[in-house]
Amino acid sequence: MSYNALQSDLAKQGYVASDDLAVALHLALSLERPLLLEGAAGVGKTDVARTLSAVRDTRLIRLQCYEGLDAAQAIYEWNYQRQLLTIRAAAEDGETGKTVEQRIFSREFLLERPLLAAITQDTPPVLLIDEIDRADEEFEAYLLEILSDYQVSIPELGTITAKSKPIVILTSNGTRDLSDALRRRCLYTYVDYPSRETELAILKARCPDVEVHLSTKIIGFVQKLREETLEKTPGIAEMLDFAAALVGLGIADLTDDPAILQSTLTTLLKTQSDQAQITPEVAGRIAGRAA
Repeated sequence: MSYNALQSDLAKQGYVASDDLAVALHLALSLERPLLLEGAAGVGKTDVARTLSAVRDTRLIRLQCYEGLDAAQAIYEWNYQRQLLTIRAAAEDGETGKTVEQRIFSREFLLERPLLAAITQDTPPVLLIDEIDRADEEFEAYLLEILSDYQVSIPELGTITAKSKPIVILTSNGTRDLSDALRRRCLYTYVDYPSRETELAILKARCPDVEVHLSTKIIGFVQKLREETLEKTPGIAEMLDFAAALVGLGIADLTDDPAILQSTLTTLLKTQSDQAQITPEVAGRIAGRAA
């Protein structure tokens, strides 16, 4: 499959990918390498994995990273409650020793977390490691064995090797530097806010009922708003919410009713300081320049 064909398949699922992103995805699939997507929050990085799983008709397995994430939560852990019940039942039956130990440390009692689940699928899934920069630096070491050899070492069971290679997508918002070792194992692309033409295509794909004139104004307004100094720059999802709000309120032009326009900014501005900064006067000025 060429990158153009992949780009077309993504578009059929409602995701409008730039040429750079489509090429990066194509190479990641062809070379069977993890792909690291870096960029600001809200530019559609997570949706790449969701859409790719739909295009490939395969399972999406997501690991949401956070501070303090460890191997037990990401790779595997033992079902301790079930193990304890089994030990008690065995003791009541007079069964003890190595036989019980071997039973309770078998695959039957293993709880697969996202990283282990991803390498035990018969059909290659899409493994989304979301916001890897939010996890501690130590956690990256846990990923290296997975991303280099696609295997997991479990002391009680030995090494579990992948049945099939997952398609690995990592995302980062750039809140901290990632290790060189992790970056070396990945292909990389930076996902920026979409161009005007791309964002218009996204709006048309996701909200086909929005009138062309209003679509142009919406994209112009949102892109001008991103030029303001904001705590939380509105992303694509916020743009789509803004469009849906305008359509729902029957707004045909952003300059028709300043009060209603201001009320719809709750879909775009997600902090008190940002809402205070974009006053009705500022919103009106931006709406007047939107084209």
